[in-house]
Amino acid sequence: QVQLVESGGALVQPGGSLRLSCVASGFTFSSYAMSWYRQAPGRERELVARISITGVITNYADSVKGRFTISRDNAKNTMYLQMNSLKPEDTAVYYCYVPAFVGSWGQGTQVTVSS
Repeated sequence: QVQLVESGGALVQPGGSLRLSCVASGFTFSSYAMSWYRQAPGRERELVARISITGVITNYADSVKGRFTISRDNAKNTMYLQMNSLKPEDTAVYYCYVPAFVGSWGQGTQVTVSS
């Protein structure tokens, strides 16, 4: 059974940084592409970034390009999202996701950017 546990969310001031983690279990992590999504209040869930199996190929939403970095450590079954220069509009619940397993959402981690 696919399990994804996100952590690292917090309240941070504009311009600050956070690193989110997603620990995966229940499947062969190193064999699957992974993604980060986010959902702000009253808005649909949106793709933030995705990463290939080896981590060589990454893609980002235009809104986070140049500020966020997705990475993975296959030896630790963990994916990361380094978020720099945070803005109030980055406030959302952040989820990791395995596209190959429909509905494989974790519980999410809350990121709030506010002064």
